[in-house]
Amino acid sequence: MQDNDFFSINKLVEFGMGMSIAQQMVNTMNNTMQNMHIPGTMNPMQQIGTTPQNLPQPQVFYAIIEGNSVGPLSDAEVIRLIADKRITKDTLVWKPGMKEWQTVERTPEVLKLVLLTPPAMPEK
Repeated sequence: MQDNDFFSINKLVEFGMGMSIAQQMVNTMNNTMQNMHIPGTMNPMQQIGTTPQNLPQPQVFYAIIEGNSVGPLSDAEVIRLIADKRITKDTLVWKPGMKEWQTVERTPEVLKLVLLTPPAMPEK
């Protein structure tokens, strides 16, 4: 065999090192993708398995409406209260895991629901 031959020891070592570096790059990219966050949700992207402990848990919120703490509220209930204009950008909300009450405007998870709320029907 010649040194320029693909099957020479130098070429095989070079090929093996290239494959090793490529595998490290793939592992790094996979790790980065698994730790990536979805904008506006503050939740990491996760593969959802079929086991119950891996299923996403429904998010609940509490809101201060007319001076009273209301909740737990599901996403659908929050959307309904936003549509009824009982929750506004200045309403204080809290969800498990938050240190203190925040306004809707400063809570990305609830602010996202504002965008999902359809506008009032136009009058004819």
